[in-house]
Amino acid sequence: MENDVKIWHNPRCGTSRLVLNTLIENGIEPRVFLYLKTPPTTKALKRVLNLLKIPAEALVRKKEPLYEESFADAEKSEEEWIEILHKNPQIIERPIVIKGRKAVLARPPEKIWKWLKIRPSNEGDQCEIT
Repeated sequence: MENDVKIWHNPRCGTSRLVLNTLIENGIEPRVFLYLKTPPTTKALKRVLNLLKIPAEALVRKKEPLYEESFADAEKSEEEWIEILHKNPQIIERPIVIKGRKAVLARPPEKIWKWLKIRPSNEGDQCEIT
């Protein structure tokens, strides 16, 4: 569905919670994909990377201790990074919002405002549909 919105969400992440709440406050009820509980398949990762128009390494959360310990100095191919992200979803940068055939890595969270045509309200921390 073209109007279907999905979010790759980590409830422990403040940015991810902010983006999810912003969507809900604007009347957008996204399907929530808890990617840490159910890691995305390599096929799903490839699809999202294609929608984001970025290489797999750009989706890596480089501040994550696991990245620092295991992958920081690694030279990896695209396929190897996709497999690493599949096996280690905690290093996937989040949140990712998908609508139709487009996606945005909502970091900083303001990226979704223009993309979904929402804007901050006068209260500052809330958004409204424009």
